[in-house]
Amino acid sequence: MRYFISFTYRGTDFHGSQTQPNGNTVQAEMEAAFATILRTPVALTFAGRTDAGVHAEQMVAHFDVDKAVPVNLGARLNNLLPNSIAVLSIVPVKDDAHARFDALERTYYYRITTKKDPFTYQYRTRVLPILDFTAMNEAAKCLLGRQDFASFCRAHTDVKTTICDVREAKWVQENETEAYFVIRADRFLRNMVRAVVGTLFEVGKGRMTKEQFQQVIEAHDRCKAGHSAPAEGLSLVEIIYPQEIYL
Repeated sequence: MRYFISFTYRGTDFHGSQTQPNGNTVQAEMEAAFATILRTPVALTFAGRTDAGVHAEQMVAHFDVDKAVPVNLGARLNNLLPNSIAVLSIVPVKDDAHARFDALERTYYYRITTKKDPFTYQYRTRVLPILDFTAMNEAAKCLLGRQDFASFCRAHTDVKTTICDVREAKWVQENETEAYFVIRADRFLRNMVRAVVGTLFEVGKGRMTKEQFQQVIEAHDRCKAGHSAPAEGLSLVEIIYPQEIYL
């Protein structure tokens, strides 16, 4: 039987979402908890990868088991997992449903603040209060549509295509000190959102025009874009799936 598990985590505590040899990861913690409770190894297939320090308000993974899982599995996992990971739901899906390939779209937020705050610094990137949000939003319009985003993809990444369909991209000012960038697309490349935000910062500081931002996109060259924005401001907030994959 196949299940989708939806969960949230604070990326500050992990060296990324998926298992790797050089540090603790979300996947390693979750698979260890599964093995303890179900007394058998369980492999999780994530909907995507997040880098060290990047958060997820909703991540999804699928897993297979021989028989139906206990109805209280989510609660038992939450009792065992560290405080930085929380299971939201576990639902049965069709046997061919795939957490990564069946996702219709994903949404990320990149949160910033101009205020020093010891209680939120792990979730918002602190910036100087000089950003021109009107200019950044005009430039962000260049991201919309289906196009090649190689300029915002980490170099030497093994992907078949760097084409994505961006459906929403804009800055939202919450108050005088806080704002966030929302970007929604069918898929994202490694480091794409942080590279986009870092380049939009250049526009907001008056160092790059909207036309130059468009030229960065068209160059298909990571060296033409700005530096990647810091990890702590980035959160994966939603993943959408077609209803027909659920039982």
